[in-house]
Amino acid sequence: MTKNPRTAAPYALGGLFLASAVLHFIAPKPFEAIMPRSLPAPRAWVYGSGVAEAACGLGLLTRRRWAGPASAALLLAVWPANIRMAMDSGTGRLPGPADNRIVAWGRVPLQIPLIWAALQSRPEPPAS
Repeated sequence: MTKNPRTAAPYALGGLFLASAVLHFIAPKPFEAIMPRSLPAPRAWVYGSGVAEAACGLGLLTRRRWAGPASAALLLAVWPANIRMAMDSGTGRLPGPADNRIVAWGRVPLQIPLIWAALQSRPEPPAS
């Protein structure tokens, strides 16, 4: 793998998406806790976002043309959950580290570099 951040970023994000996707299925409760309360059926949203993260992660790792824009859109779509987590932090409503205000509010601006990483994804050039 290259040391160029623009080239490496989508691979790192792809791995992060895959790890997070697995967590959506093996430990859905923390994700349910940060879902905006206006959405019905939080478990379904957690599983759906897990599937979307897995697809985007695989797309980024295999450099599919659609993966960068789709990943950026996914990151924008889950941003309200990160904001909900930050707003609820420190109340005891959230499990574990998510209840820490510094951790929770730190995640909110983290979406910006993650979106940048997603948009760096481009198909590999053909071998010459």
